[in-house]
Amino acid sequence: MQGPELLKERLRAQALEEGFSKMGICAPDAAPETAERLRAFLEAGQHGSMGWMAEREHWRGNAAALWPEARSVIMLAEVYTPEADPLAVLQKPDLAGVSAYAQNKDYHDLVKRRLKRLGRWLLDQAPGAEIKVFVDTAPVMEKPLAQAAGLGWQGKHTNLLARDLGSWFFLGALFTTVDLPKDPPEISHCGSCRACLTACPTDAFPAPYQLDARRCISYLTIEHKGPVAPELRARMGNRIYGCDDCLAACPWNKFAVAARDMGYQPKIGAPELRELAALDDAAFRARFAGSPVKRIGRDRFVRNVLYAIGNSGLPALAPSAAALLADPDPVVAEAAAWALARLDQG
Repeated sequence: MQGPELLKERLRAQALEEGFSKMGICAPDAAPETAERLRAFLEAGQHGSMGWMAEREHWRGNAAALWPEARSVIMLAEVYTPEADPLAVLQKPDLAGVSAYAQNKDYHDLVKRRLKRLGRWLLDQAPGAEIKVFVDTAPVMEKPLAQAAGLGWQGKHTNLLARDLGSWFFLGALFTTVDLPKDPPEISHCGSCRACLTACPTDAFPAPYQLDARRCISYLTIEHKGPVAPELRARMGNRIYGCDDCLAACPWNKFAVAARDMGYQPKIGAPELRELAALDDAAFRARFAGSPVKRIGRDRFVRNVLYAIGNSGLPALAPSAAALLADPDPVVAEAAAWALARLDQG
């Protein structure tokens, strides 16, 4: 039977063959500070309406409690580096800005498929072992675990970055009962840099390494239900799904590597706001089938489009907003009225 060190190195080679960019291993209890940081975040109400974060706090703050039998957490990174400047669209107010990670297929599906293949390989090598795979949908704090496994560190914007990958990568977690050798944790290499903090359009970072999701455009466009506060709408520009500003500002991106999976190549691009505002539910579902964008639904999506129209300063888009003044969804109708009022002021 092969020893743990040999198994780990073979596992790393297999992970790279499957398409992952980097692998690290930590113990399930390797990030004990997670629980305290999570509790402070929740007590400050900075999670906004994401009640699911508080509901399973005891698991989210302690990976060892999620599956007590686990002996190793294998953390994997998969890059999705955009081919072009993801912020260029912000200078084109008639177009819609969609975050780079959502430009094609849903990463949950792509990463989980790869994780399951890697897990099956591990089970073949270690008969009797067990595994569980997670990609951003379970009460697992992937970023602290990834730092504990040496993949990278949580920057001042709280996202994970790495000296050899930059900022543009997804994380996957493979928990297993196999006791594998652990990697040393990574430390922060941000130094005095504040590029990500100053890049935020809505001042969502009350302090370095802290995020107030209630002000984050990614949260506002994806997670937040109902109307967005008017003072924040005006700062959203034409970002209708997610925001890449803090990621794009990171100097470590000079070491970013190209995405390998064709599923991350840009497909949605920067559609015209006029076109998106006209989507009904069926057309929205057809347009974004298989994309992460589909999860927010037509109403929230069109709400975001209307905020972008209001911010555009383009009177030619007024008819697109006027057509939605009587929309069945009251939030969409209110967003249409706001957009028209903004354009009138312009």
